[in-house]
Amino acid sequence: MAPLLRATHQPVGLVRRLSTHDEPRTSAKQIVAVLLRSLWPAGRTGLKVRVFIALGLLVGSKVVNIQVPFFFKSIVDQMNEVTSGVSKEDVAMVAVPVAMVIGYGLARSTAAGFQELRNAIFATVAQKAIRKMARQVFQHLHRLDMSFHLNRQTGALSRVIDRGSRSINFVLNSLVFNIVPTALEIGLVAGILTQKFGAQYGVATLSTLAVYTVFTIGITQWRTQFRRDMNRLENEASSKAVDSLINYETVKYFNNEDYEADQYDKSLKGYQLASLKTQTSLSLLNFGQNAIFSAGLTAMMYMAAHGVMDGSMTVGDLVLVNGLVFQLSVPLNFIGSVYREVRQALIDMEAMFVLRNRESVVQDLPNAPDMHVSAGEISFDNVQFAYSPERQIVNGLTLSIPAGETVAVVGPSGCGKSTLIRLLYRLFDANNGTISIDGQALPDHSMDSLRRSIGVVPQDTVLFHDTIFHNIQYGNLDATEEEVYEAAKLAKIHDSIMSMPNGYQTRVGERGLKLSGGEKQRVSIARAILKDAPILLCDEATSALDSPTEVEIMASLKALAKNRTTILIAHRLTTIQDADRIVVMDGGKIVEMGKHDALLNLQGKYHDMWTQQQNAALGMVSGDEELTTVGELEEDTVGVTGASHSKHTAGDTPRG
Repeated sequence: MAPLLRATHQPVGLVRRLSTHDEPRTSAKQIVAVLLRSLWPAGRTGLKVRVFIALGLLVGSKVVNIQVPFFFKSIVDQMNEVTSGVSKEDVAMVAVPVAMVIGYGLARSTAAGFQELRNAIFATVAQKAIRKMARQVFQHLHRLDMSFHLNRQTGALSRVIDRGSRSINFVLNSLVFNIVPTALEIGLVAGILTQKFGAQYGVATLSTLAVYTVFTIGITQWRTQFRRDMNRLENEASSKAVDSLINYETVKYFNNEDYEADQYDKSLKGYQLASLKTQTSLSLLNFGQNAIFSAGLTAMMYMAAHGVMDGSMTVGDLVLVNGLVFQLSVPLNFIGSVYREVRQALIDMEAMFVLRNRESVVQDLPNAPDMHVSAGEISFDNVQFAYSPERQIVNGLTLSIPAGETVAVVGPSGCGKSTLIRLLYRLFDANNGTISIDGQALPDHSMDSLRRSIGVVPQDTVLFHDTIFHNIQYGNLDATEEEVYEAAKLAKIHDSIMSMPNGYQTRVGERGLKLSGGEKQRVSIARAILKDAPILLCDEATSALDSPTEVEIMASLKALAKNRTTILIAHRLTTIQDADRIVVMDGGKIVEMGKHDALLNLQGKYHDMWTQQQNAALGMVSGDEELTTVGELEEDTVGVTGASHSKHTAGDTPRG
């Protein structure tokens, strides 16, 4: 016997909101470390070369840029010397040092050219990192267990990924091209000023920058809370908008357009207030930064003016001091805004990294082998499962389904029927007990191989906003056009598709809203036919179909189930009378089991359910003069099996 399923992961504690408050936060250092690794990916020589070239252009740009104030100083000094002792005619010939002017212009344009070329070369590195990270998060979301997706908010999730992906490019560029080079430029400027004019200029420069940095970091840290509030409220507004638009018809049915607008506006109002706080604090930050830098620049210009007055400095030296210090204002303004934006970008990325680092409750074991399904024998051995401590769904269920048998599972709502399919497909893991296929315990083998062996027709079919052809072919993306058409014919939807103006290229709308419930179910059945798996699970596969179509579909499902192990979940008992075995569940346990005739003869739970449904059907047609006999009723309701069980209906159901 296969070992019992481990109960290390209890679904009881799985229901958590999509919120960074519910998860351990990812630190900024961890995020930066991941991003820096993406700049130096293993085995990607081409990307590494691009990083080297970009860094070389960066250093070249800074070296050339630092020469600009020296050219300007030389121009001013030479103009001052020439104009002090020669005629205007001589000034016209020699006052303007053409070489210096040209050098000044070339230095500025070369520095700018290096910077733009650097950005163009580095763009490939940044975009590949963004693509890689976004793909990883997207794949990880699909790997997360069903409990996460049952409680997610699609709008908020979309915003988290969108903001996080946008932030990657900014952070990478800031780390490589703003923070480090600005520190390099500050060091160069402070060193040059100290060497040429004295230590007091270097001290004044570094002191100004130290106060500037401390002020920027302090205010930015304080402003962080406002940004988090903005993100939270933006997620909330996006979620409400998406949820309301998805439920467009429901809103219309109950005339609640104004209510939906008011709920959306509440989130927008909160976002507006948080945004105003962010903008107000930003204005304070910008003013403080300018005031600090202006005070430092003024102090150094005052010292330089004294130097000119006492003859220790020239006018060109004053211009040089002004040029060097003022040149720092550009990267300093950047470094202030960059630090602020990097902090905000890291906050934006924090939620995305929380998603990326979240562990799925249902996981494969390391190096789990593939499951090889040949016969398709299914075994549930003392299986227990609960969504929460107060909600025990499956309670000690034991069931063996031989290979190739069709088993129907019936019972009242909430008895655990659909949960069996979720457990068998490993959307959840059982708390205790063993589930195995062909003697192979589910958690001991890879989920991918398990799920390749199972075809599912779900109760609620949600389609992609694409063509009908794509939605059917999704069951097997390698299927040919002929195979897709054949699957559609078996699912009895081919004629409906061909009657549409664009045929198989008809787009079904978001979630398939342009199709009827019955058409969506038939697309789902066509998918399962196309997958051609050895095990078939059908959860209310005909719940949205009319009786004539139901008869046709059940005939198709019966043909599809041939030589396959099949589990049919059904409320409508007329659809499963021909099953090899019918399992009746109640309270998470099996209370009856057997063939249709035998269960009716038991006069138990199944007999009661059958009688109730027949009475309900009789009540629905009691006003129809043309349908007056039970036998005629059976022709409309018995379905696939015809009137082969009329003796039970006639004997057990009054005529109404």
